[in-house]
Amino acid sequence: MVRLLLFDVDGTLIRTHGAGVAAFQRVFASEFGIQDAVAGVSFAGRTDPSIVREVFARHGIEASEANFGRFFTLYPHWLDHLLSRSRGEICAGVWNLIHRVGQIASSVRMGLLTGNTRLGAEIKLRHFQLWQAFQLGAFGDDHEDRNALARFALRRASEWMGADLRGEDVVVVGDTAHDIECARAIRARSLAVATGGNTIEELRSHSPTWAVPNLNCVTAEEICGLAPAEDFFGADA
Repeated sequence: MVRLLLFDVDGTLIRTHGAGVAAFQRVFASEFGIQDAVAGVSFAGRTDPSIVREVFARHGIEASEANFGRFFTLYPHWLDHLLSRSRGEICAGVWNLIHRVGQIASSVRMGLLTGNTRLGAEIKLRHFQLWQAFQLGAFGDDHEDRNALARFALRRASEWMGADLRGEDVVVVGDTAHDIECARAIRARSLAVATGGNTIEELRSHSPTWAVPNLNCVTAEEICGLAPAEDFFGADA
């Protein structure tokens, strides 16, 4: 039986319709005097610090602790402000899945595995009233590398649960190839959802354990190992 579900945030749990990217733009413009700083920069599946580091490199800004501090001190304020004006939404099936897992599997813990900083993830998920659903997590300010974050999450969950969790006890849920690789890094199973910027065909090309159009297409019982997965869920296993 699965003991831990780890969820990506953007494109998996929620869509902010660009509020996060816009907050990056505003910080670089107001604090570093760079306009259109993130034009051409890929955000999908990456950690926030790695994105900042790339922009610093593009514009000849020293990637110093002080400059990272300047960015991440201002970023939460812009993010919170822009989310209040966002028309974002919770991705299909998320609420039902979270509530159903709580009903049927009290021993299964739900956590976050995201490239957002902890504060950034909290601001986003509190805006959609989802933050309280997750008991633990690994975040972009734990490590810049997503695969390292998966190991952080596994170790943190083992300590919190007082159990020696292994990859086979975990399912990583995400919308990018980076999430699939995260799962592979700890030998966990991966559930790819096409609610972000990738199609289900693109996600399947990276060989996830399972791939679905959205979380309405799979039950909590299937994810938690309490029921056999239907063909449309397990065809890529």
